[in-house]
Parts: sequence; C-alpha cells; structure tokens
Amino acid sequence: MKLRTALTVAGSDCSGGAGVQADLKTFSANGVFGMSVVTAVVAENTCEVLSIQNISPEVIADQFDAVFQDIEVNAVKVGMLSDTVRMDVVADKLTQYRPEFVVVDPVMIAKGGHALMESSALSALIQRIIPLSTVLTPNIPEAEAITGQTIRSRDDMMEAARAIAGMGAQNVIIKGGHLSQEQEAEDILYDGKEFSSFTTVRIVTKNTHGTGCTFSSAVAAFLARGFSVSQAVASAKQYVQTAIVHALELGHGHGPTHHFYELYQKGNLV
Repeated sequence: MKLRTALTVAGSDCSGGAGVQADLKTFSANGVFGMSVVTAVVAENTCEVLSIQNISPEVIADQFDAVFQDIEVNAVKVGMLSDTVRMDVVADKLTQYRPEFVVVDPVMIAKGGHALMESSALSALIQRIIPLSTVLTPNIPEAEAITGQTIRSRDDMMEAARAIAGMGAQNVIIKGGHLSQEQEAEDILYDGKEFSSFTTVRIVTKNTHGTGCTFSSAVAAFLARGFSVSQAVASAKQYVQTAIVHALELGHGHGPTHHFYELYQKGNLV
C-alpha cells in the first residue's frame, strides 16, 4: 500500500508537546509520513510562553514550494498563524497548490493563557483561511471569537457550527471540552447539512498540553488515509482520548499527552 503523507503548517513548540512537534508525532503514530511548514518559533514549556519569533512570509512560502514541488501531499493541517501577514501567505499557497484536505485548527491562545494570534488577525482568519478548510476544529472559546456568539449549551454549539459553515468551512467540529465539567465531553460535527455527535468520558487531568494540535493533526492523518470526515473525527477523538488517559508527567505545568502510547505498548517500550 502506498505511504500517505500529511503536512503541518504551524508554530514550533520547543518543549515538544504542541505545535509542529505534536503534529509530526501524531502523523507518525497514525501511519502517515509527516512534513512541516514552520510559521513561528515559540519558546514555551508546560507552564508558559516566553517569546515568539514569526517566520518571514518568504521563508514560509519557500517551505510550501519545497514540499509541494517534490512530494505529493495528501492532507494539510493548519495551526498557529499569528497575524494577517502569515495568514495571507498561507492562504495564497493553499490556493496555489489546492490540497484535497485542509484541516484548520484556529489556534488563538496557548494552554498557559498566552495569546498566539493577534486580535487584529481574526478578520483575515474568517475571510482567507476558513473558506479553504475541509474541516475546522475550534474549541468553545475559539468558536465564540469567530462567531461573536456566546456558547453555553449544546444548542449554542450547533448554532455556532452553522454560522461558521456559512463562512465557508465545509465541515465544522466544535469541541465541547470547555462547555461544562460533566462526566462526558461532547463534540459536535456539522457537515453543512447534518449534525453528528462524538462523546467520550471526560478525563480529569492537568496534562492536556497540545490536545487541540493533536486532535486536528489526527483528523488530517485519517483523511490522508482515505477515511470519511466522520470516520476521521471519530478515530481522531479516540486517539486523543488514549493519549490523554496516558498523559505524561513531564514539566511543572500542563504536561503533554502520550502520542505513542499504543506503539510503546506493542514494542515493549517504557
């Protein structure tokens, strides 16, 4: 069987739990060859973000060209885009190369609370990036920022998903982890016509660094392998659930999830 590929377009996390590093681990854990376009270098750890250095638009464009001109790309995951300049170059390159699947994680705030996207870039996200997405994966706060709506219930999630689909996203999955502290966490998928629900038991842990990155890159990996959107979301949610259950006690803050838990078990590794 031909090896499938996926490309992450995102910021780098030097502590390894989120961003490009989490995406590449997720791609590998789910059977696709991972590649990257780094949009920013983020000096962060499990506790805080120390600094951010954006990559120039010219180098971002060159990274796209280097990959697409040489290697077939089956799916793209888009993560941290800090400002309008970065969004414009990524939108231009996605429009130029037209990959079949584009999964967009509208990253706005780091786990520790540091802003990763300038507030002035929200309109560019809505106008330039969202219309290019096969699947958009906002959490509750991100969906509220995009729509300007308050989300306090399942019905609110569905209304927000409709609104975002109206902005051009083909599929919208609103993650419900922030909605309440009930025993179950429900995500809502809207494909422009129908809603689907994906529910798992809520895991009580502080070690959730990079879960949004991991989920969206897992969706991209499964789409690259030929799964339907619904199948990709279901498989990604189960993968993230396992990674959270076996999250790693690393660092002094929000530790990372265990991207390779099943592989480690099968390989008799620690």
